[in-house]
Amino acid sequence: MQLQDQPRVRFSWRLLRAGSFRLDGGSMFGLIPRTVWSRSVPVDEKGRITVEHNCLLLEGGGRLVVIEAGTGDKLDPKSRDLFGMGDRDIRAALHEAGCRCEDIHAAVTTHLHFDHSGGLTRTCPAGEKPDWFGPASGMAGSRPDHGVKLTFPNAMLYTQRREWDDALANRSVMTRTYFRDHLEPLRDRVVLVDSPRPFATGVVPDRDELPTLTVEMRESPLPGLPGVSVLLAPGHTWGQQAIKFEDTTGRTVVFVPDVMPTAAHVGQAYSLAYDVEPYTSCVTRHWLLHEATERGWLLVLDHEPGHPCFTVKRNDKGWFDLMPA
Repeated sequence: MQLQDQPRVRFSWRLLRAGSFRLDGGSMFGLIPRTVWSRSVPVDEKGRITVEHNCLLLEGGGRLVVIEAGTGDKLDPKSRDLFGMGDRDIRAALHEAGCRCEDIHAAVTTHLHFDHSGGLTRTCPAGEKPDWFGPASGMAGSRPDHGVKLTFPNAMLYTQRREWDDALANRSVMTRTYFRDHLEPLRDRVVLVDSPRPFATGVVPDRDELPTLTVEMRESPLPGLPGVSVLLAPGHTWGQQAIKFEDTTGRTVVFVPDVMPTAAHVGQAYSLAYDVEPYTSCVTRHWLLHEATERGWLLVLDHEPGHPCFTVKRNDKGWFDLMPA
């Protein structure tokens, strides 16, 4: 189906805060010196910065859609302490929104790292039959196998084919971020998307080069989910995607993945040490901010701990500023 053939569906939406956590500041800002980024981003005694699991709940066209799922509850206590995680997850956020997990029709994630997709499954309590049994996720070494349940038992998951393949093969600069217990239980309910690349394979674009194909030519409408489309936004992972929809006020909303996880990452060189291709992240960040400026997009940042919604404008330094919206 072409994008112009999609039924026009507008969504009401709500920000879901699925719990804050902490990540190493040096890793989050890559080659940017701590003396620079720490002026505006506080760190704790372990050098960690506070980030948030930002998710969205969309309602429209007779469907309830979750964008992102956070880490969930499956990590062991030692791993949770490593990231300063509390007990809150997306289920608590949905409950506060008056929504049951069983009511969710679709889940769309930017990529499949544990802090974005781990919450798609949950621990299986005693007395409940697991949907899957196998290796438990964790950063602190091997753990006994355990049973897990699907968090959204009636939902399909939408992700890029490249992201799904890389996740199963564990292709990442991090040794522990794609875990079997949030991938294997979803095998029979994954909808794989093949969005066009911003630049042709083998092409190395200049830092400020824009893709030849327009946004409309590169975005993919999600089958069975009219009104929601995705754009390949590589760099952090090869199959990372941004998620786009129109809300009931007529605004175009774009949920931004880890190409710009917080407002402090707006600079062109502010790529993560976790990125598989930091230079590609620089290029992606440029064209994403350019399109947001030209098209008036409302951006929602996936890890911003403060207010996560922004519009974008050009500044007199040849780059872009984020404006709280």
